[in-house]
Amino acid sequence: MSWIEAFILGLIQGLSEFLPISSSGHLELGGVLFGLQDPDGYFTFNIMVHGATFLSVLVVFRKDIAHILGSCLQFTWNSETRLVVMLLVSAIPVAIVGLLFEEQIESLFQGRIIFVGCMLLLTATILFLTQFTTKQHKEINIVRALLIGLAQTIAVLPGISRSGATIATALFLGVDREKAVRFSFLMVLIPIFGANFLKILRLSHDASASGIGTTPLIIGTITAFISGLIACRWMLKIVAKGQLKYFSIYCLLAGIAAIVFGLVL
Repeated sequence: MSWIEAFILGLIQGLSEFLPISSSGHLELGGVLFGLQDPDGYFTFNIMVHGATFLSVLVVFRKDIAHILGSCLQFTWNSETRLVVMLLVSAIPVAIVGLLFEEQIESLFQGRIIFVGCMLLLTATILFLTQFTTKQHKEINIVRALLIGLAQTIAVLPGISRSGATIATALFLGVDREKAVRFSFLMVLIPIFGANFLKILRLSHDASASGIGTTPLIIGTITAFISGLIACRWMLKIVAKGQLKYFSIYCLLAGIAAIVFGLVL
């Protein structure tokens, strides 16, 4: 992997992790376009750029996270400890699927760009339907947290946007837009941390998986972190204004392009 490829892929990961356009799908498309389907090197790169976007969420929501942790340490039941419980509940579905079907999930990330294109079309449909939601102010309870968690689980498929699926599900369930975005971005911390921790353990037992080169890893990681900061803050404003339909159009075009490219490849 060259440094320019690492820069582009890091940019793709940072932007698409928080914008509702599917980071996994775009990384798959980027890998195919650059011919980077070597599972060892690309595996390592994915760990680093996903870790970078994890850090960008910590930075953007640092005050929220500090407040939540402070409330939990008081060992009293309040709105913040309730939020933590709901976040843990939302992580249950993806944790079960990730642990039981890891190999099956990884098999989907092998340059299947027609499949990615079809999933991007599904993401486009989901985002388009959000414009028909009515403004409500329901709280996130256990049932809603589980349903949003199921949406996150479906988003393990390359081409299904995690942020798009979780925010859209929350809106469909009547959750306020601001709360939907906050919950969506905070809930990603648990699965990303857990998945990266397991991948790092796997990487430590597989020395061959670290041969991608130091410079591309550093460039990709820094780029993903900075672009992730920008995209995360941008997304907060976009959803508040109800502008998800524009990303629906983008996913529609990207999905069609991926399918056509896959057919002629």
